[in-house]
Order: sequence, then C-alpha cells, then structure tokens
Amino acid sequence: MSVTASLFVPLRADSARPLITYYNDATGERVELSVATLSNWAAKTANWLRDELDIQPGDPISVALPAHWQTAGALLGAWWCGAHVVDVASKAEVALVTADNPVDTAATVAVVSLDPMGRGLREVPTGAVDYISDMRVHGDDFHPYGPVDGAEPALQSLSVDDVVCAAKATELRPGDRVLSTVDWTLPTGIVEGLLAPLAAGASIVQCANLDAATRERKISTERVTAILDADGITRLDG
Repeated sequence: MSVTASLFVPLRADSARPLITYYNDATGERVELSVATLSNWAAKTANWLRDELDIQPGDPISVALPAHWQTAGALLGAWWCGAHVVDVASKAEVALVTADNPVDTAATVAVVSLDPMGRGLREVPTGAVDYISDMRVHGDDFHPYGPVDGAEPALQSLSVDDVVCAAKATELRPGDRVLSTVDWTLPTGIVEGLLAPLAAGASIVQCANLDAATRERKISTERVTAILDADGITRLDG
C-alpha cells in the first residue's frame, strides 16, 4: 500500500475528529482541519496529479513548502497516487512551491498559496499553475488503480516500506495532542513532524513563529500531551 493508504486512510474511521491545528503567531492564524477535511484535500490532490498531470507510481514530485496544513494535503495526495517526493534540487515532473520560492526545473510548477482561508492565488506567476484552483475541482475521494508496491520510492531515498516503518517507530501514543515546532524537512522532518503522529493515531498542533508568551496558553487550551521540537519528544502527561 502507499504511504497514505498505510498511515492516513485508517484514521478516516473517526472522520470528525481534529487532526491538524495550525497556528502562525506572526499572522494570528489558527486553522483546524478534521480528518475528513484533510482527506478531501488529499484526495483532490491525488486525483489532480493522476488524472490531469498523469503522475504514475514512482514519478518524482518536488516539494518546497513549509510545515503547513496545505502541505499536509499536498504530501498525502502525492503519496496516495504513488508519487516519489523529492527536494527541489531533483528533476521532477511537478514542483510544489510557494509564490516567493519559484522553481522552473519541473515540467509543471504548481504554486501553493498557503492562504488561511484556502483560497487560490490572486495572480498566477507566468509559466506556473495555481495548485488550489486546479486541484479543488477534482473529486473528494480517491480510488487508486492498483496498490503501490512497498519497494517504490516515496521520500528522497526511502521506499514506501521504509517511510511507513520509520513513521511507526515513534514514542507517540494514540490520542496524543502534539504541539510541534519541527519544520517538515525532507526526509526527517516530514517523517517525525507529520507521519509519526499519523502513524500513532495522534493529532498535531503545528506552530509557526511560536511566540513564547503564548506557548503555555496553547498547551492548556489545545490539551497538549507531548511537545515535539528540535530536541525530540517531551511528554507532559508522564
């Protein structure tokens, strides 16, 4: 099975629960995504990649995006259709980038707006496409043509099986609320910051530009049970 089928699809049995809560203290953003909402984003992305861009299992997609709820949907969608997530230095069929980080080496450059309301771009850069506007017209569920082989490349040099195994090797527990400031670097940051919580059945409180003055309040209001930062995992509940 693909990374997404292995680590995310089982969570859809409890589709209403919050899965990713995203804060950006620099802008005042707080966005909360349920399992169902993230599933829709991932499915639309997978359908767009496969049906519109003809991405097949093993095809490389470069990702140059921050730790963000839209990035989660893009990554899970890419893996769902079997894509190989690589960095921007690699030759790719599709490059997922932000507007201030253009890449022109891919066959298709898709700009991700990171808009807090999920809106597309006001102006699409020349030669690029608007990820949100393009993918949102696709279906809310994804049906793979067939299983993705565990030996297929999934994340940099890691295969599907490697990624799933690494994500499951975590100290996190089912039901954990994980406050994370880890950036989703390839491959370690993505495995530790996004996939390990999913594998554990935990949920993520992802904080960008965390203001130290708001940290304790977030821990309390979000019922955080573990902290994930550059030093690893710190449990708050013993």
